[in-house]
Amino acid sequence: MEQKVSRELEGYIEAGAAVPPRRRWFELSPLNKRRWNNFKANRRGFWSLWIFLILFILSLFAEFIANDKPILIRYEGDFYTPIFEFYPETAFGGEFTTEADYRDPYVQDLIHDAGGWMIWPPIRYSYDTINLDLPVPAPAPPSSENLLGTDDQGRDVLARVIYGFRISVLFGLTLTFFSSIIGITAGAVQGYFGGWTDLIFQRVIEIWQAIPSLYLLIIIAAVIEPNFWILLGILLLFSWVALVGVVRAEFLRGRNFEYIHAARALGLSDGKIMFKHLLPNAMVATITFMPFLLNASITTLTSLDFLGFGLPPGSPSLGELLAQGKNNLQAPWLGITAFMVIAIMLSLLIFIGEAVRDALDPRKTFR
Repeated sequence: MEQKVSRELEGYIEAGAAVPPRRRWFELSPLNKRRWNNFKANRRGFWSLWIFLILFILSLFAEFIANDKPILIRYEGDFYTPIFEFYPETAFGGEFTTEADYRDPYVQDLIHDAGGWMIWPPIRYSYDTINLDLPVPAPAPPSSENLLGTDDQGRDVLARVIYGFRISVLFGLTLTFFSSIIGITAGAVQGYFGGWTDLIFQRVIEIWQAIPSLYLLIIIAAVIEPNFWILLGILLLFSWVALVGVVRAEFLRGRNFEYIHAARALGLSDGKIMFKHLLPNAMVATITFMPFLLNASITTLTSLDFLGFGLPPGSPSLGELLAQGKNNLQAPWLGITAFMVIAIMLSLLIFIGEAVRDALDPRKTFR
């Protein structure tokens, strides 16, 4: 191999041409540079990506932003981290062996009287913390204590929005990831082999798409209480079909190219031809479709929570907040907050998808 590389370099030198520089591992290829420049040229999609990443990364640290437990406690020379560990009230000189209620003035006095201190998150409410000191009946309007008000159970709306945003995005990303794996594999098999394989797969998919997934979810929710993973598994049964047609069309188009015939003549296996030579070409259309699949996944979860067939009761959910807004028209901050969060999140994802489509379009050039 080294002799081959040296011969190539000698050939460049003898021809009087400049020796091509070696690309470092972190440098993009010319094709990917062009795609990145096209992506940045779409300013709306470029800034939407940064805004969405900032919001998502912040939501990953929701426990440090909105929590009813201090981040750090200093008590009698020792440090305590209630966010990560369970501490009974007796650990701070109290009387009960249950977990300490750090919002209770009695527990706070025990810590302060011993010369200790506490570092609180910016929002002293978790998604399930009930504010028992409301000056008006719940749902309470926005105030300095609850910036976006409370819901009809006295829980802080801003804290529930932060946790609900994280659950919605994580659910959408997980569903999109597994749906892509199954859909790409099924579409690749259909498009590459064609014939009876493609025909049988298409008839099965047509029958599978005819099953009403929403009714199936309602039936299952009546039998068992759905949670994050059960909902993910049920929706995964139907969401993978969305990518099959895109991948199948790319494989049907590319399987008769000359380089594919040459690969077969050289003795490459079908698996290597499919996933090493044909899949990279099909991934352009697939990646373009993924942001919209992510959007559909988040919308589906929100719709199920709104109808009451989604996450368990009490879970932070944007759909449940929408339902509260519908049931409490005298508290407009509930519906307005849920609508704005969902609209902004889905709009950012749509703008990112449009920018990705422009970046992967071979007809677009960056100037």
